[in-house]
Amino acid sequence: MNPILSNNYYVNFTEDAYTKLNKYILDTKPSLIFILVDENTGDDCLPLFLQQLEAEQTIEIIEIEPGEENKNLDTCIGVWNTLTELGADRKSLLINLGGGVITDLGGFVASSFKRGISFVNIPTTLLSMVDASVGGKTGVDLGVLKNQIGLFSNPEMVLIDPLYLETVSERELRSGLAEILKHGLIYDKNLWNKSISFKELSVRNLSKLVHRSIEIKNEVVIEDPKEAGLRKILNFGHTLGHAVESYFLESEAKENLTHGEAVAIGIITEGYISKTLLNFPSEELENIKKSILNIYGKIKIEITDYDAIMELLIHDKKNVGGQVNFVLLSNFEKHKLDCNVDKDLIIKSLNYYNS
Repeated sequence: MNPILSNNYYVNFTEDAYTKLNKYILDTKPSLIFILVDENTGDDCLPLFLQQLEAEQTIEIIEIEPGEENKNLDTCIGVWNTLTELGADRKSLLINLGGGVITDLGGFVASSFKRGISFVNIPTTLLSMVDASVGGKTGVDLGVLKNQIGLFSNPEMVLIDPLYLETVSERELRSGLAEILKHGLIYDKNLWNKSISFKELSVRNLSKLVHRSIEIKNEVVIEDPKEAGLRKILNFGHTLGHAVESYFLESEAKENLTHGEAVAIGIITEGYISKTLLNFPSEELENIKKSILNIYGKIKIEITDYDAIMELLIHDKKNVGGQVNFVLLSNFEKHKLDCNVDKDLIIKSLNYYNS
């Protein structure tokens, strides 16, 4: 697969990616190399990566606990302290090997340590490959509010190796598929059609979908790197989806959702809002709902959960002046930005999901 040029860095694929990384290390001569992993990628992915890495420098492994609940400033402080204790300087290189928590947090840690050290992202989950590989977003959560603290900062390069997908569960593959489905809805209906047959997707087939999905996101973020306009279309399914995800994360009575499971709910609910306000075709919406539920099943959202979800919506970082802003669709590939939606319609969309 051909490399994809993003904002001053490349997303490289398969064996060629390791060749590019080793050449980068040879040319730039970092003083020390740190590899950030969580407990899962430390066990499942690190041995494979180290077989491909060629470096004369000292290599230090920093391991954190897995899970969205650890994507916070306390974890950052722990990593910053470890970097300091191990003698990291401004010529050090941080390699982030893991899912979206690792690449988001690791990018933020690197960009703010000693006012910025170089970092490379190696996403190992489907979600992180298609969502975190381009765009330059780094950051952590503030309590249950997702990605409230962070900055835009680009890696030196991104490596995509589909072999890492063999280490993740089917549930995690479904989570990543939600972002591919979203890209299909907002940008490429053909990608949607190829992605809805999840049970038939092998790692090899997923590789092609990953490449196309990254191409789509890259085209969008190059045109709008700081989310002033077009890039907002990538938020489709995420406004309500993030609120639901945060609510399930903070509720002791609920089992945590994956990011993709929450986005899947957001696609259906925001699709309903799109039908109501922008006349998104009813038949297409029903097909979307059927396809999503066939892949993800139905998550039980109680009517008594609605108020807490609405409260979390207010804190969405995309809001301006207290208004809840949605990206809506009038059809596949046809979007409208900054749509204000009243509470009653949001509740109706949740009822539609539950119906």
